[in-house]
Amino acid sequence: MAEMRKLYGQALVELGDENKNIVVLDADLSASTKTSMFKEAFPERHFNAGIAESNLMGMAAGLAVSGKIVFASTFAVFGTLRPYEIIRNLICHNNLNVKIVCTHAGVTVGEDGATHQSVEDIAIMRALPNMKVFVPADAAQAYEIIKAQANVPGPAYIRLTRSGCNDVYKEGYKYNDCGAEILNEGKNISIFACGLMVDKALKAAQILADKNISAEVININRIKPIDEKAIIKSVNKTKLAFSVEEHSIIGGMGSAVAEVIVRNYPVKMDFIGIEDTFGTSGKSDELLKYFNLTQTDIANKAISMLSDK
Repeated sequence: MAEMRKLYGQALVELGDENKNIVVLDADLSASTKTSMFKEAFPERHFNAGIAESNLMGMAAGLAVSGKIVFASTFAVFGTLRPYEIIRNLICHNNLNVKIVCTHAGVTVGEDGATHQSVEDIAIMRALPNMKVFVPADAAQAYEIIKAQANVPGPAYIRLTRSGCNDVYKEGYKYNDCGAEILNEGKNISIFACGLMVDKALKAAQILADKNISAEVININRIKPIDEKAIIKSVNKTKLAFSVEEHSIIGGMGSAVAEVIVRNYPVKMDFIGIEDTFGTSGKSDELLKYFNLTQTDIANKAISMLSDK
């Protein structure tokens, strides 16, 4: 088990050593986002904007215009909601080379409660023209996506968690820019998952296998641009699908998958996620149970959908 944010800090240090044009910005949370690792290695290329996220994104835009590759970080709820207009009008409208890497996304932020639990960020960021949106399944994939995006022009939003997550990928994993990866072949139902929910979807598939139900688990790690071919191929086989994400069911990964399905190969689909409500205070595991985001919940959803088919 590894933390995505620690691998983010490691990736930044490696990128900073490889390319002198890499600069990193933070909003007084570098110890938590782990950009402090870059600050220690390259203090002259790390800038703390303070608790002023709109200013943070404005600085990022200016540095990008000057030719820098900019990584801008804070907690997801602060990095997407407070500076949204600046991200829209400066970074995305001008297609600037700014990578917004936000940690502490979703309800697993824990005891900090609703004010700090971002459950809308995927929806609002994927609505922006020119913005790419990534939600890695584990620390290894987060590391690979961050390293890769440093060499891809234009804005990107990369969503990371606070807590550690189980390893989905084995040592030596290499990301090949595939926006959707089938991690468990199946024929009865397609389960589209992202972030922490990928591991839980895989565990749910094992529960279902014990009941002679064959579930296909697809990691939607790149939500925009989404991998339409992989989605269509899966539902063409199973004819039944649902999504699971640590995010609102309104406008998130599931909505993006549904848009592909309804346009190309309509099948029955449902959603697991935050049901049009804010988060609440509690321990991470308690909150996943409270919001019905466990492997048992995922398995039960599959069983219910298959019984209604």
